[in-house]
Amino acid sequence: MRKQDQAWFASLAAALASVIALARRRATLATMLALAATGLGVASRRWSREDRAPFPHSLRWILALPHPISSGMLRRGVEPGPGDRVLEIGSGTGRHAVQVARWIGPTGTLDVFDIQQDMLDSVMRRAGNEGITNVVPSRGEAGEQLPYADGCFDAAYLVTVLGEIPDADVALRELRRVLRPGGRLAVGEVIIDPDYTSLRELRSHAEACGFRFVRREGSPFAYVARFEAT
Repeated sequence: MRKQDQAWFASLAAALASVIALARRRATLATMLALAATGLGVASRRWSREDRAPFPHSLRWILALPHPISSGMLRRGVEPGPGDRVLEIGSGTGRHAVQVARWIGPTGTLDVFDIQQDMLDSVMRRAGNEGITNVVPSRGEAGEQLPYADGCFDAAYLVTVLGEIPDADVALRELRRVLRPGGRLAVGEVIIDPDYTSLRELRSHAEACGFRFVRREGSPFAYVARFEAT
């Protein structure tokens, strides 16, 4: 487990304990626990910045919990169409992959790219269990050159992944390379994630790497940012 995940779990526990203490009218204890939760949250975010690493497969159960980024937000960000070729970076266990694969239909192709083979195996099992056959897995590091030709994708997306990549600028430049001109990029972020990237920071990096910001779906706390390749 990454140390940012350890601090994040501890922050959640302290926040819950603070709420319980407040309900029991123990204001001083509640305040102390709230301060501890805040400090642990700040530490989690700092450690994530200092040591970017993929979300561990051992914590995959978290990926089964309700997600603040809805399928509607993602669909409006990606705008997948029948026959599209789409790329997902950081597939996790396939929550989003199975949705997108259905949206593009059997004539489309969804390439899923992840550094962890265990995650890719989970995606393919999930796709197989749901009768989905248009998903193609590839393993590699998103902060390096992607194993795809220039301009071969109609759209690409990442959900709570960009902050885990050691060099986000390299990843964004590579995404620009493999997207056709006018290709769509959707980036989803959730503020409680220790690897969260704010929209302001995301726009700064994406626009420097050849993308044009189009719009935001959702709120600053859970959003999908839509870009187009220039």
